[in-house]
Amino acid sequence: MVRQIRVPGAVLAAGLLLAAAGCSGPVGTGPDGKPPSTARTPAASPSADGGTPADPGKPGGGGEPAAGDALPGLVTAAVARTRLAALKVAPVGTMAGYSRDRFTHWAQQGNKCDTRETVLRRDGSDVKQDGECKAVSGTWKSLYDGVVVTDAGKMDIDHMVPLAEGWRSGAAGWDAARRKAFANDLTHPQLLAVTAASNRSKGDQSPDLWQPPNKASWCQYGRAWTTVKSAYELTVTEPEKKMLTTMLDTCAS
Repeated sequence: MVRQIRVPGAVLAAGLLLAAAGCSGPVGTGPDGKPPSTARTPAASPSADGGTPADPGKPGGGGEPAAGDALPGLVTAAVARTRLAALKVAPVGTMAGYSRDRFTHWAQQGNKCDTRETVLRRDGSDVKQDGECKAVSGTWKSLYDGVVVTDAGKMDIDHMVPLAEGWRSGAAGWDAARRKAFANDLTHPQLLAVTAASNRSKGDQSPDLWQPPNKASWCQYGRAWTTVKSAYELTVTEPEKKMLTTMLDTCAS
């Protein structure tokens, strides 16, 4: 007599499900016989100053220069021309109430690094930093004058659109958070490590009053200035706009 073996319904159902799924490996493996990945996409972490996560498309986000550019976030010459044409033209605004202290800088960026040290690391080659994130060695080539420097102490972090220029072209009406974002912007081409001499020669002057002595940098300078003014909806003067057009005309395309 053949004895019948009764298979519990739950076990039979599980077997049918496995067969239908085409699983060829043992339990705990994927279709390729390897353990399934348990990795999860990291959650966005807050920015260094406790704000919202950095957004590469917004002021305050992270960013790296594109190939061939010294600054991050540069638009093409064609796009810069379009944005320049769209900028509001207005007379130079007043400096009443201005103070550099109203633009909080340098903000902390994490790992003991502030914005200055972050830009020095980004813009230099073979940069070594100490336990406090201070650059102790490296090489930097200043875009404005073409000078090569190996002493971080001789480098300044330039605000492409100076804080005072920002103030008189619209920033006077901003709140403190937006001024802080403007002063520490790592996404747009607003910050650049250059020689102290060239930065102090520039001061807070607009392109119609000061141009980088290294004319080969004019294309990037014009694109950068226009990108920042457009991103922050700042105004330009007629002479400023005319000089920016001249700078953009030095671009190859």
